[in-house]
Amino acid sequence: MALFRFIHSRKLQPLFFSKSVVANVDQFELPCLGSRRAFFSTQKLIGDEPVLVRDFIHTALYDPKHGYFSQLSKSVGVLERSIKFNQLEGRKAYMKLLEKVYKQSDISWFTPVELFKPWYAHGIAEAILRTTNLSVPLKIYEIGGGSGTCAKGVLDYIMLNAPERIYNNMSYISVEISPSLAKIQKETVAQVGSHLSKFRVECRDASDLSGWKNVEQQPCWVIMLEVLDNLPHDLVYSKSQISPWMEVLVENKPESEALSELYKPLEDPLIKRCIEIVEHEDEPVSKRKEVWSKLFPKPRRSWLPTGCLKLLEVLHTKLPKMSLIASDFSFLPDVKVPGERAPLVSTKKDGFSSDYSSYLDAKGDADIFFPTDFWLLERMDHYCSGWRKTEKDGTPSKKGRKRRTLTLDTSAFMEEFGLPSKTRTKDGYNPLLDDFKNTKFYLSVPTHNTK
Repeated sequence: MALFRFIHSRKLQPLFFSKSVVANVDQFELPCLGSRRAFFSTQKLIGDEPVLVRDFIHTALYDPKHGYFSQLSKSVGVLERSIKFNQLEGRKAYMKLLEKVYKQSDISWFTPVELFKPWYAHGIAEAILRTTNLSVPLKIYEIGGGSGTCAKGVLDYIMLNAPERIYNNMSYISVEISPSLAKIQKETVAQVGSHLSKFRVECRDASDLSGWKNVEQQPCWVIMLEVLDNLPHDLVYSKSQISPWMEVLVENKPESEALSELYKPLEDPLIKRCIEIVEHEDEPVSKRKEVWSKLFPKPRRSWLPTGCLKLLEVLHTKLPKMSLIASDFSFLPDVKVPGERAPLVSTKKDGFSSDYSSYLDAKGDADIFFPTDFWLLERMDHYCSGWRKTEKDGTPSKKGRKRRTLTLDTSAFMEEFGLPSKTRTKDGYNPLLDDFKNTKFYLSVPTHNTK
Protein backbone atom coordinates (compact mmCIF):
# COMPACT_ATOMS: atom_id res chain seq x y z
CA MET A 1 0.00 0.00 0.00
CA ALA A 2 1.46 3.30 -1.02
CA LEU A 3 1.61 5.63 1.89
CA PHE A 4 2.76 9.17 2.55
CA ARG A 5 5.21 9.63 5.39
CA PHE A 6 6.86 12.40 7.25
CA ILE A 7 10.59 11.88 7.55
CA HIS A 8 12.53 14.98 8.40
CA SER A 9 15.90 13.82 7.12
CA ARG A 10 14.97 13.57 3.43
CA LYS A 11 14.62 16.51 1.08
CA LEU A 12 12.48 16.25 -2.00
CA GLN A 13 11.31 18.58 -4.72
CA PRO A 14 8.08 20.24 -3.51
CA LEU A 15 6.06 19.02 -6.50
CA PHE A 16 6.92 15.36 -6.16
CA PHE A 17 5.69 13.27 -3.28
CA SER A 18 7.00 9.79 -2.56
CA LYS A 19 5.98 7.32 0.08
CA SER A 20 8.88 8.47 2.16
CA VAL A 21 8.21 12.20 2.18
CA VAL A 22 5.09 14.29 2.39
CA ALA A 23 6.71 17.64 1.68
CA ASN A 24 9.87 19.67 1.64
CA VAL A 25 9.35 22.65 3.89
CA ASP A 26 12.53 24.16 5.24
CA GLN A 27 10.74 26.00 8.04
CA PHE A 28 9.76 22.78 9.81
CA GLU A 29 11.72 19.94 11.29
CA LEU A 30 9.32 17.05 11.07
CA PRO A 31 9.07 14.50 13.86
CA CYS A 32 11.55 11.69 14.10
CA LEU A 33 9.63 8.43 14.20
CA GLY A 34 12.13 6.38 16.13
CA SER A 35 14.65 3.78 15.22
CA ARG A 36 13.61 0.64 13.44
CA ARG A 37 16.64 -1.44 12.58
CA ALA A 38 16.19 -5.09 11.79
CA PHE A 39 18.79 -7.73 11.08
CA PHE A 40 17.69 -11.00 9.53
CA SER A 41 19.62 -13.92 8.18
CA THR A 42 19.29 -14.30 4.44
CA GLN A 43 18.44 -17.93 5.10
CA LYS A 44 15.18 -16.79 6.69
CA LEU A 45 14.27 -14.87 3.56
CA ILE A 46 14.89 -17.32 0.72
CA GLY A 47 16.23 -20.61 2.07
CA ASP A 48 18.75 -22.78 0.28
CA GLU A 49 17.23 -22.77 -3.22
CA PRO A 50 17.31 -19.77 -5.60
CA VAL A 51 13.99 -17.94 -5.95
CA LEU A 52 12.58 -15.54 -8.52
CA VAL A 53 12.90 -11.87 -7.67
CA ARG A 54 9.13 -11.54 -7.17
CA ASP A 55 9.21 -14.27 -4.51
CA PHE A 56 12.11 -12.57 -2.75
CA ILE A 57 10.24 -9.24 -2.74
CA HIS A 58 7.05 -10.87 -1.48
CA THR A 59 8.95 -12.44 1.42
CA ALA A 60 10.89 -9.24 2.20
CA LEU A 61 7.62 -7.29 2.41
CA TYR A 62 4.93 -9.69 3.59
CA ASP A 63 6.50 -12.68 5.36
CA PRO A 64 4.53 -13.09 8.64
CA LYS A 65 7.70 -13.20 10.73
CA HIS A 66 10.37 -11.37 8.77
CA GLY A 67 8.50 -9.12 6.32
CA TYR A 68 8.65 -5.34 6.44
CA PHE A 69 4.91 -4.80 6.84
CA SER A 70 4.53 -7.60 9.38
CA GLN A 71 6.83 -5.79 11.81
CA LEU A 72 5.17 -2.40 11.71
CA SER A 73 2.89 -1.41 14.55
CA LYS A 74 0.16 1.11 13.86
CA SER A 75 1.12 0.85 10.20
CA VAL A 76 -1.88 2.79 8.88
CA GLY A 77 -2.81 6.03 10.59
CA VAL A 78 -6.36 7.14 11.28
CA LEU A 79 -7.13 10.82 11.83
CA GLU A 80 -9.46 11.50 14.74
CA ARG A 81 -11.24 14.16 12.70
CA SER A 82 -11.13 15.52 9.18
CA ILE A 83 -8.78 18.41 8.40
CA LYS A 84 -10.65 21.70 7.95
CA PHE A 85 -8.67 22.96 4.98
CA ASN A 86 -10.86 26.04 4.50
CA GLN A 87 -9.82 27.28 7.96
CA LEU A 88 -6.08 27.09 7.22
CA GLU A 89 -4.25 30.16 5.89
CA GLY A 90 -2.09 28.26 3.41
CA ARG A 91 0.72 25.76 2.89
CA LYS A 92 2.68 26.82 5.96
CA ALA A 93 -0.32 26.35 8.23
CA TYR A 94 -1.13 23.02 6.60
CA MET A 95 2.38 21.67 7.17
CA LYS A 96 2.37 22.87 10.76
CA LEU A 97 -0.90 21.06 11.37
CA LEU A 98 0.48 17.85 9.88
CA GLU A 99 3.54 18.12 12.10
CA LYS A 100 1.25 18.30 15.12
CA VAL A 101 -0.90 15.40 13.92
CA TYR A 102 2.11 13.13 13.44
CA LYS A 103 3.49 13.96 16.86
CA GLN A 104 0.17 13.20 18.51
CA SER A 105 -0.52 9.98 16.62
CA ASP A 106 2.99 8.45 16.77
CA ILE A 107 2.48 6.47 13.57
CA SER A 108 4.55 6.17 10.41
CA TRP A 109 2.19 7.43 7.73
CA PHE A 110 -1.27 8.44 6.53
CA THR A 111 -2.83 7.43 3.24
CA PRO A 112 -4.15 10.19 0.94
CA VAL A 113 -7.71 8.93 1.42
CA GLU A 114 -7.16 9.50 5.15
CA LEU A 115 -5.51 12.92 4.86
CA PHE A 116 -8.30 14.20 2.63
CA LYS A 117 -11.25 12.39 4.16
CA PRO A 118 -14.05 12.37 3.33
CA TRP A 119 -13.46 14.25 0.06
CA TYR A 120 -11.03 11.80 -1.55
CA ALA A 121 -13.44 8.89 -1.12
CA HIS A 122 -16.37 11.08 -2.17
CA GLY A 123 -14.66 11.76 -5.50
CA ILE A 124 -14.27 8.02 -6.08
CA ALA A 125 -17.93 7.43 -5.18
CA GLU A 126 -19.06 10.14 -7.60
CA ALA A 127 -16.99 8.57 -10.40
CA ILE A 128 -18.70 5.24 -9.72
CA LEU A 129 -22.20 6.69 -9.65
CA ARG A 130 -21.68 8.57 -12.91
CA THR A 131 -20.46 5.56 -14.86
CA THR A 132 -22.19 2.53 -13.34
CA ASN A 133 -25.36 0.80 -14.50
CA LEU A 134 -27.81 1.66 -11.72
CA SER A 135 -30.43 -0.75 -13.05
CA VAL A 136 -28.62 -3.62 -11.30
CA PRO A 137 -27.57 -3.78 -7.62
CA LEU A 138 -24.31 -1.93 -7.04
CA LYS A 139 -21.47 -4.19 -5.92
CA ILE A 140 -18.04 -2.81 -4.99
CA TYR A 141 -14.86 -4.71 -4.17
CA GLU A 142 -11.94 -2.90 -2.59
CA ILE A 143 -8.52 -4.54 -2.58
CA GLY A 144 -6.19 -3.46 0.21
CA GLY A 145 -8.67 -1.24 2.04
CA GLY A 146 -6.28 0.04 4.73
CA SER A 147 -8.18 1.41 7.71
CA GLY A 148 -11.58 1.33 5.99
CA THR A 149 -11.72 5.08 5.44
CA CYS A 150 -12.39 4.71 1.71
CA ALA A 151 -15.15 2.17 2.32
CA LYS A 152 -16.90 4.37 4.86
CA GLY A 153 -16.51 7.48 2.69
CA VAL A 154 -17.96 5.75 -0.38
CA LEU A 155 -20.86 4.29 1.61
CA ASP A 156 -21.54 7.69 3.21
CA TYR A 157 -21.62 9.43 -0.16
CA ILE A 158 -23.92 6.90 -1.79
CA MET A 159 -26.25 6.93 1.21
CA LEU A 160 -26.58 10.73 0.99
CA ASN A 161 -26.47 11.31 -2.78
CA ALA A 162 -27.80 8.25 -4.61
CA PRO A 163 -31.42 7.08 -4.86
CA GLU A 164 -32.43 5.23 -1.70
CA ARG A 165 -32.81 1.90 -3.52
CA ILE A 166 -29.17 2.07 -4.69
CA TYR A 167 -27.86 2.33 -1.14
CA ASN A 168 -30.30 -0.22 0.28
CA ASN A 169 -29.42 -2.89 -2.30
CA MET A 170 -25.67 -2.31 -2.60
CA SER A 171 -22.83 -4.43 -1.22
CA TYR A 172 -19.23 -3.47 -0.44
CA ILE A 173 -16.67 -6.25 -0.05
CA SER A 174 -13.16 -5.52 1.21
CA VAL A 175 -10.51 -8.08 0.21
CA GLU A 176 -7.78 -7.61 2.79
CA ILE A 177 -4.72 -9.80 3.35
CA SER A 178 -3.97 -8.37 6.84
CA PRO A 179 -6.14 -9.68 9.73
CA SER A 180 -5.36 -6.63 11.87
CA LEU A 181 -6.41 -4.19 9.13
CA ALA A 182 -9.53 -6.25 8.45
CA LYS A 183 -10.58 -5.70 12.05
CA ILE A 184 -9.91 -1.95 11.84
CA GLN A 185 -11.96 -1.70 8.64
CA LYS A 186 -14.99 -3.25 10.33
CA GLU A 187 -14.69 -0.82 13.22
CA THR A 188 -14.40 2.18 10.88
CA VAL A 189 -17.44 1.25 8.78
CA ALA A 190 -19.45 0.42 11.92
CA GLN A 191 -19.45 4.12 12.86
CA VAL A 192 -22.58 4.30 10.69
CA GLY A 193 -24.85 1.46 11.76
CA SER A 194 -26.72 1.14 8.49
CA HIS A 195 -23.50 0.45 6.61
CA LEU A 196 -22.88 -2.85 8.38
CA SER A 197 -25.53 -4.80 6.48
CA LYS A 198 -23.85 -3.79 3.21
CA PHE A 199 -20.20 -4.28 4.19
CA ARG A 200 -18.03 -7.32 4.81
CA VAL A 201 -14.33 -8.15 4.87
CA GLU A 202 -12.80 -11.22 3.26
CA CYS A 203 -9.36 -11.77 4.76
CA ARG A 204 -7.38 -13.31 1.90
CA ASP A 205 -4.95 -12.65 -0.94
CA ALA A 206 -6.82 -11.08 -3.85
CA SER A 207 -4.35 -12.53 -6.38
CA ASP A 208 -5.09 -16.10 -5.26
CA LEU A 209 -7.58 -17.52 -7.77
CA SER A 210 -8.90 -20.09 -5.29
CA GLY A 211 -10.16 -17.34 -3.00
CA TRP A 212 -12.73 -16.14 -5.53
CA LYS A 213 -15.21 -18.97 -5.07
CA ASN A 214 -18.93 -18.72 -5.81
CA VAL A 215 -18.53 -15.21 -7.26
CA GLU A 216 -21.40 -14.07 -9.46
CA GLN A 217 -20.15 -12.73 -12.79
CA GLN A 218 -22.28 -9.61 -12.62
CA PRO A 219 -21.32 -5.94 -13.15
CA CYS A 220 -19.27 -4.65 -10.25
CA TRP A 221 -16.58 -2.14 -9.33
CA VAL A 222 -13.05 -2.88 -8.10
CA ILE A 223 -11.17 -0.17 -6.18
CA MET A 224 -7.38 -0.33 -5.71
CA LEU A 225 -5.81 2.67 -3.98
CA GLU A 226 -2.02 2.59 -3.74
CA VAL A 227 -1.97 -1.19 -4.13
CA LEU A 228 0.03 -1.64 -7.32
CA ASP A 229 3.26 -0.10 -6.01
CA ASN A 230 3.86 -2.83 -3.43
CA LEU A 231 2.92 -5.77 -5.64
CA PRO A 232 5.89 -8.07 -6.33
CA HIS A 233 7.81 -7.52 -9.55
CA ASP A 234 10.19 -9.70 -11.51
CA LEU A 235 13.54 -8.65 -12.98
CA VAL A 236 14.92 -9.69 -16.36
CA TYR A 237 18.44 -9.15 -17.64
CA SER A 238 20.03 -8.97 -21.09
CA LYS A 239 23.74 -8.85 -21.91
CA SER A 240 23.21 -6.36 -24.75
CA GLN A 241 20.59 -4.34 -26.57
CA ILE A 242 19.63 -7.31 -28.75
CA SER A 243 20.50 -10.31 -26.55
CA PRO A 244 17.54 -12.39 -25.34
CA TRP A 245 16.10 -11.67 -21.94
CA MET A 246 17.07 -13.89 -19.02
CA GLU A 247 15.10 -14.26 -15.81
CA VAL A 248 16.81 -13.21 -12.60
CA LEU A 249 16.80 -15.31 -9.44
CA VAL A 250 18.13 -14.53 -5.98
CA GLU A 251 20.39 -16.97 -4.18
CA ASN A 252 22.47 -17.21 -1.05
CA LYS A 253 26.23 -17.24 -1.39
CA PRO A 254 27.44 -20.29 0.54
CA GLU A 255 30.50 -18.47 1.82
CA SER A 256 28.74 -15.36 3.15
CA GLU A 257 25.47 -13.78 4.29
CA ALA A 258 25.29 -11.73 1.08
CA LEU A 259 22.71 -12.38 -1.61
CA SER A 260 23.55 -12.55 -5.30
CA GLU A 261 21.75 -12.72 -8.62
CA LEU A 262 21.55 -15.79 -10.83
CA TYR A 263 20.63 -15.53 -14.53
CA LYS A 264 18.75 -18.26 -16.39
CA PRO A 265 16.99 -18.56 -19.75
CA LEU A 266 13.33 -17.59 -19.63
CA GLU A 267 11.20 -20.39 -18.20
CA ASP A 268 8.60 -18.82 -15.93
CA PRO A 269 5.23 -18.56 -17.76
CA LEU A 270 4.17 -15.38 -15.92
CA ILE A 271 7.39 -13.59 -16.87
CA LYS A 272 7.00 -14.74 -20.48
CA ARG A 273 3.45 -13.38 -20.64
CA CYS A 274 4.54 -10.07 -19.17
CA ILE A 275 7.37 -9.70 -21.70
CA GLU A 276 4.93 -10.52 -24.48
CA ILE A 277 2.74 -7.62 -23.38
CA VAL A 278 5.64 -5.21 -22.91
CA GLU A 279 7.16 -5.96 -26.30
CA HIS A 280 3.93 -6.29 -28.26
CA GLU A 281 4.14 -4.38 -31.56
CA ASP A 282 7.79 -3.47 -30.95
CA GLU A 283 9.78 -2.66 -34.07
CA PRO A 284 12.04 -5.46 -35.41
CA VAL A 285 15.73 -5.01 -34.65
CA SER A 286 17.34 -3.06 -37.48
CA LYS A 287 20.67 -3.99 -39.01
CA ARG A 288 22.17 -0.74 -37.79
CA LYS A 289 21.09 -1.42 -34.21
CA GLU A 290 22.37 -4.98 -34.45
CA VAL A 291 25.81 -3.81 -35.58
CA TRP A 292 25.89 -1.03 -32.96
CA SER A 293 24.97 -3.40 -30.13
CA LYS A 294 27.78 -5.75 -31.15
CA LEU A 295 30.33 -2.94 -31.20
CA PHE A 296 29.10 -1.28 -28.02
CA PRO A 297 27.15 -3.85 -26.02
CA LYS A 298 25.16 -2.38 -23.15
CA PRO A 299 23.50 -4.64 -20.55
CA ARG A 300 19.77 -4.11 -19.94
CA ARG A 301 17.68 -4.60 -16.81
CA SER A 302 13.91 -4.38 -16.85
CA TRP A 303 11.48 -4.66 -13.94
CA LEU A 304 8.23 -6.40 -14.87
CA PRO A 305 4.96 -5.91 -12.91
CA THR A 306 4.19 -9.62 -12.79
CA GLY A 307 2.31 -9.24 -9.50
CA CYS A 308 -0.03 -6.76 -11.17
CA LEU A 309 -0.43 -9.04 -14.20
CA LYS A 310 -1.31 -12.00 -11.98
CA LEU A 311 -3.88 -9.93 -10.08
CA LEU A 312 -5.47 -8.63 -13.29
CA GLU A 313 -5.63 -12.15 -14.73
CA VAL A 314 -7.49 -13.32 -11.63
CA LEU A 315 -9.88 -10.36 -11.64
CA HIS A 316 -10.70 -10.68 -15.33
CA THR A 317 -11.25 -14.42 -14.92
CA LYS A 318 -13.57 -14.15 -11.94
CA LEU A 319 -15.06 -10.67 -12.55
CA PRO A 320 -15.17 -10.28 -16.35
CA LYS A 321 -17.80 -7.53 -16.13
CA MET A 322 -15.91 -5.47 -13.58
CA SER A 323 -15.16 -1.77 -13.78
CA LEU A 324 -11.82 -0.79 -12.29
CA ILE A 325 -10.58 2.34 -10.57
CA ALA A 326 -6.97 2.45 -9.38
CA SER A 327 -4.63 5.18 -8.18
CA ASP A 328 -0.89 5.08 -7.64
CA PHE A 329 2.51 6.68 -8.26
CA SER A 330 3.40 7.33 -11.88
CA PHE A 331 6.91 8.47 -11.00
CA LEU A 332 9.33 8.10 -8.08
CA PRO A 333 12.25 10.53 -7.67
CA ASP A 334 15.80 9.71 -6.67
CA VAL A 335 15.61 5.98 -7.43
CA LYS A 336 19.04 4.38 -6.94
CA VAL A 337 18.20 0.85 -8.04
CA PRO A 338 19.11 0.30 -11.73
CA GLY A 339 16.70 -0.81 -14.43
CA GLU A 340 13.58 0.31 -16.25
CA ARG A 341 10.62 0.75 -13.85
CA ALA A 342 13.01 0.21 -10.91
CA PRO A 343 11.76 0.49 -7.32
CA LEU A 344 12.66 2.81 -4.50
CA VAL A 345 14.04 0.79 -1.59
CA SER A 346 13.74 2.88 1.54
CA THR A 347 14.71 2.10 5.11
CA LYS A 348 14.94 4.02 8.36
CA LYS A 349 17.79 3.80 10.83
CA ASP A 350 17.98 5.76 14.06
CA GLY A 351 15.06 7.90 12.92
CA PHE A 352 16.66 8.87 9.61
CA SER A 353 15.49 7.70 6.22
CA SER A 354 17.89 6.39 3.60
CA ASP A 355 17.59 4.59 0.28
CA TYR A 356 19.37 1.41 -0.73
CA SER A 357 21.07 1.16 -4.12
CA SER A 358 20.15 -2.52 -4.41
CA TYR A 359 16.92 -4.38 -3.70
CA LEU A 360 19.06 -7.22 -2.32
CA ASP A 361 19.84 -5.04 0.71
CA ALA A 362 16.18 -5.19 1.79
CA LYS A 363 16.01 -7.98 4.33
CA GLY A 364 12.78 -7.15 6.11
CA ASP A 365 13.98 -3.71 7.19
CA ALA A 366 13.01 -1.75 4.06
CA ASP A 367 9.98 -0.83 2.01
CA ILE A 368 10.18 -1.75 -1.69
CA PHE A 369 7.78 0.20 -3.88
CA PHE A 370 7.51 0.71 -7.60
CA PRO A 371 6.26 3.41 -9.93
CA THR A 372 3.24 2.39 -11.99
CA ASP A 373 3.67 2.48 -15.76
CA PHE A 374 0.08 3.45 -16.59
CA TRP A 375 0.65 2.86 -20.30
CA LEU A 376 1.71 -0.70 -19.50
CA LEU A 377 -1.14 -1.08 -17.00
CA GLU A 378 -3.59 -0.28 -19.79
CA ARG A 379 -1.90 -2.84 -22.05
CA MET A 380 -2.12 -5.54 -19.37
CA ASP A 381 -5.75 -4.68 -18.69
CA HIS A 382 -6.63 -5.14 -22.37
CA TYR A 383 -4.55 -8.31 -22.59
CA CYS A 384 -6.19 -9.90 -19.54
CA SER A 385 -9.64 -9.04 -20.87
CA GLY A 386 -8.92 -11.23 -23.90
CA TRP A 387 -8.11 -8.56 -26.45
CA ARG A 388 -4.83 -8.98 -28.39
CA LYS A 389 -4.58 -12.63 -27.44
CA THR A 390 -4.10 -15.15 -30.20
CA GLU A 391 -6.79 -17.51 -31.45
CA LYS A 392 -6.49 -21.30 -31.17
CA ASP A 393 -4.92 -21.48 -34.62
CA GLY A 394 -2.19 -19.04 -33.56
CA THR A 395 -3.47 -16.06 -35.52
CA PRO A 396 -3.93 -12.70 -33.75
CA SER A 397 -7.43 -12.05 -32.42
CA LYS A 398 -9.49 -9.64 -34.52
CA LYS A 399 -12.07 -8.99 -31.83
CA GLY A 400 -12.59 -5.41 -30.71
CA ARG A 401 -11.43 -3.99 -27.43
CA LYS A 402 -13.34 -5.18 -24.40
CA ARG A 403 -12.40 -2.22 -22.20
CA ARG A 404 -12.75 1.56 -22.34
CA THR A 405 -9.89 3.10 -20.39
CA LEU A 406 -8.86 6.52 -19.15
CA THR A 407 -5.81 7.73 -17.23
CA LEU A 408 -6.01 11.04 -15.36
CA ASP A 409 -3.68 13.04 -13.15
CA THR A 410 -4.98 13.10 -9.58
CA SER A 411 -5.75 16.81 -9.90
CA ALA A 412 -7.76 16.24 -13.10
CA PHE A 413 -9.65 13.35 -11.54
CA MET A 414 -10.57 15.32 -8.44
CA GLU A 415 -11.54 18.41 -10.43
CA GLU A 416 -13.89 16.24 -12.50
CA PHE A 417 -15.40 14.03 -9.81
CA GLY A 418 -14.49 15.58 -6.45
CA LEU A 419 -15.08 18.82 -4.61
CA PRO A 420 -11.75 20.69 -4.85
CA SER A 421 -13.13 23.63 -2.90
CA LYS A 422 -13.23 21.42 0.21
CA THR A 423 -9.45 20.91 0.24
CA ARG A 424 -8.50 24.52 -0.58
CA THR A 425 -6.92 26.81 2.02
CA LYS A 426 -7.71 30.49 2.45
CA ASP A 427 -4.89 31.68 0.16
CA GLY A 428 -5.87 29.27 -2.64
CA TYR A 429 -3.28 26.58 -1.94
CA ASN A 430 -4.79 23.12 -2.42
CA PRO A 431 -2.54 20.22 -1.30
CA LEU A 432 -4.66 17.60 -3.05
CA LEU A 433 -4.38 19.37 -6.41
CA ASP A 434 -1.01 21.10 -6.04
CA ASP A 435 1.21 18.52 -4.36
CA PHE A 436 0.41 15.07 -5.72
CA LYS A 437 1.95 15.62 -9.14
CA ASN A 438 3.40 12.12 -9.40
CA THR A 439 0.12 10.23 -8.89
CA LYS A 440 -2.56 9.22 -11.37
CA PHE A 441 -5.95 7.54 -11.55
CA TYR A 442 -6.77 4.74 -13.96
CA LEU A 443 -10.37 3.97 -14.92
CA SER A 444 -11.41 0.93 -16.95
CA VAL A 445 -14.95 -0.17 -17.82
CA PRO A 446 -16.21 -3.01 -20.04
CA THR A 447 -17.49 -2.41 -23.56
CA HIS A 448 -20.17 -4.39 -25.35
CA ASN A 449 -17.45 -6.69 -26.77
CA THR A 450 -17.66 -9.08 -23.82
CA LYS A 451 -17.70 -12.41 -25.66
